[in-house]
Amino acid sequence: MSVTESRRRRLAAAIAALDLDALLVTRLVNVRYLTGFTGSNGALLLHSDGRVVLATDGRYTEQAQQQAPDLSVRTDRNVVGALAKGASGRLGFEEHDLTVSAYDALHEQLADSSTELRRSGQLVESLRQHKDEDEVATLARAAAVADQALADCLPRIRPGVTEAEVARALEDRMRDLGAEAPAFDTIVASGPNGAMPHHGAADRPLATGDLVTIDFGARVDGYHSDMTRTIALGPVAAWQQELYDLVREAQRQGRRALAVGAETRAVDAAARAVIEAAGHGANYPHGLGHGVGLEIHEAPMIGSTSTATLDEAVPVTVEPGVYLPGRGGCRIEDTLVVRADGPELLTTTTKDLLVL
Repeated sequence: MSVTESRRRRLAAAIAALDLDALLVTRLVNVRYLTGFTGSNGALLLHSDGRVVLATDGRYTEQAQQQAPDLSVRTDRNVVGALAKGASGRLGFEEHDLTVSAYDALHEQLADSSTELRRSGQLVESLRQHKDEDEVATLARAAAVADQALADCLPRIRPGVTEAEVARALEDRMRDLGAEAPAFDTIVASGPNGAMPHHGAADRPLATGDLVTIDFGARVDGYHSDMTRTIALGPVAAWQQELYDLVREAQRQGRRALAVGAETRAVDAAARAVIEAAGHGANYPHGLGHGVGLEIHEAPMIGSTSTATLDEAVPVTVEPGVYLPGRGGCRIEDTLVVRADGPELLTTTTKDLLVL
C-alpha cells in the first residue's frame, strides 16, 4: 500500500465517523498530501467506502496520472463542479477553503439532487499533524540545508552589508544546497529593526554593535524547516548579553516542555514564565511556536490560548523572543519533533551567541 493510499484510508474512516458519505477536498496542500499531485488546480472526492476521484484541468492531466497513478483522474476546468456530479448523500466540504461564491455555485448545482452539503472541519489538517518517518526525514533534510546555508554565509555577515543582501545570500545558498525554495521570505532584522518580530529584510546596512535576528528556512520536497538565530556584530553590550541569555533560557524551557500528551498552552507557559519573571512579558507579543510540514504554519499552534495536546511524531517550532522598541530584539527558534523519549532536534546550529 502506498503512503498516499494509507492516508486516504485513514481519512475515509474519519469521514465515516462524522456520518458523511464523502468529502470534497479543495485545499491544494491537502490534495497533495492525499494524492501526491502538485498542480495548481485540483480537487479530490473521497467516499467513506474508499472510492476516490481526482479532478484537474487539461494542463495537468498527464502530470496527475504520473503523480497519482493509482487514481482515476477526471479532466475538467471546473474541478469542484465535476466532482460534485459524482456525489450523493451527505457531502462534506472544507469550509475554511471554499469561497462563498464557490459554495454558492456548488449549492446551486446540487439544488435538485439528494446531496446535502455539510461542513467537515479541518479533517485533513488533523491527520497531517502526525508525520510518518519519511516526512520527518524530509523535514530533517530541509533543516540540514538551512543549517549549512547559515554556516556558509556567516563570513558574509559583516558591517556595511545590508539586511537584504544577507537574505539573498542565504536564499541563494539554500537553493545551491538542494532546496526548492526558501520556506518563506527570509527575515533579517538588525539593530533597532530587531524590535519588529516580522520586520522582513530591508536596505539598512548592518552596523558594529548590532544584534541581528535571522529567521529563515528551506523547502525540500514540499516540506518546510524553520529556524531563527540572533547574532552580534562586534562587542556585545551588557544589555544585549542579558537579553540573549534570557531568551535562550526561555527557549530551553520551552523545548524541555515538549512531550507526548503535553498541552500546548502549558508548553507556551513554560517559556513565557521565564520572560515574564524578568519583567519583559509585554515585550513578548506572540505565541511560542507552531507545527510545520507541507505548510510553514500548520497545526498545532503553541500559544497561551491554544487548546491542542501534543502527540508522537508532531514537528513544531519553539521560538520565544523579546523585542525592545528603539533598541533591538532577540529570538531563538528551532524545529523539533515531539517524541516519547524527548524532543528530537532538527535544527542544530549552535545557540551560543555568535559574535562576528
